[in-house]
Amino acid sequence: MKNIRALVVDDSLPNRKALTGILGQSPGIEVVGVAADGEEAIEKVIRLKPDLITLDLEMPRMDGFTFLRWLMRVAPTPTLVISSKDDDRSVLTALEFGAVDFLPKPVSPEDMEELGRDLVEKVRFFAGIEISRVSRSMDLLQKIGPGGDEEENQAPSVRHVDIVAIGASTGGPPAVQAILAGLPRRFPAAIAVSQHMPPIFTKFFAERLNKVCKISVREAVEGEPLLPGTALVTPGGYHMSFKRIMGGVAVSLKEARESDRYIPSVDIMMRSAAQNYGKRTMGVLLTGMGNDGREGMSLIKGLGGTTIAESPETAVIYGMPKEAVEAGAVDISAPLDRIAAEIIRLC
Repeated sequence: MKNIRALVVDDSLPNRKALTGILGQSPGIEVVGVAADGEEAIEKVIRLKPDLITLDLEMPRMDGFTFLRWLMRVAPTPTLVISSKDDDRSVLTALEFGAVDFLPKPVSPEDMEELGRDLVEKVRFFAGIEISRVSRSMDLLQKIGPGGDEEENQAPSVRHVDIVAIGASTGGPPAVQAILAGLPRRFPAAIAVSQHMPPIFTKFFAERLNKVCKISVREAVEGEPLLPGTALVTPGGYHMSFKRIMGGVAVSLKEARESDRYIPSVDIMMRSAAQNYGKRTMGVLLTGMGNDGREGMSLIKGLGGTTIAESPETAVIYGMPKEAVEAGAVDISAPLDRIAAEIIRLC
């Protein structure tokens, strides 16, 4: 079995050495080159044809965004962003441009050890990804554009759904944006989103969604009510569930434990939605690794609700949707560009 050929792009010499050391010492991974900026990275991509690239965003001469746009147009290659804390907002832009995932740069020896484990795991996984699936998500975002479609979609007069619970992981931010941007301003149901993402990033993610969607989108806060036409994003580092209040249902946030496998948990959110709304619940499960969402989708379906999963032709990682499909928990499998229309039709 041939080695995974990685290219490390970072303007910091210590960072290049650290990343090269981590990857170079890992069986099955070979660092075939390093670059200090985007211009040098272009030359190395053309000459070395790596299987995967680790990318810094803030660099001299040519930054990571300019390089990423060139890369996805000319030589699409799985790209993992290694971001500093100051790049939190920028990471979301990089994901829209085609990066498959991101990792925060370490600020302590403990962080470096954790980065090493996560980096090797992600490099091994993403090196074999079908990059055209990422490109399809990007194309859909460009097609929808800011504010959704020009023509307002009309929701049916008879409501069948009170809450749409959306779960996603790797490759999820552009997919979630594509769906929410396709919903009409007067969407009749509340929306809850759990996207596997660290703290801080979820706040910026919600802010970005609010700018490009007709519906209102914000990061959830403890005790706020769920309202039609409003999407609440689970804060990173927490799990979101729901509780009955006078006249409706409100958010209940619980801080995640270090031992929790998925944060925020899609299963916790979906199970709670089903327990509070019963058959008037819709679960939507998008791209991601692992099996988070399988139990939640099963409960929604078991209580008479509706479940939709992203189909393999567009899911960047057909892991979470596949688990739900194989568990018999999915009513409809659809490509990303059809999911918003299915949600509107069924709500």
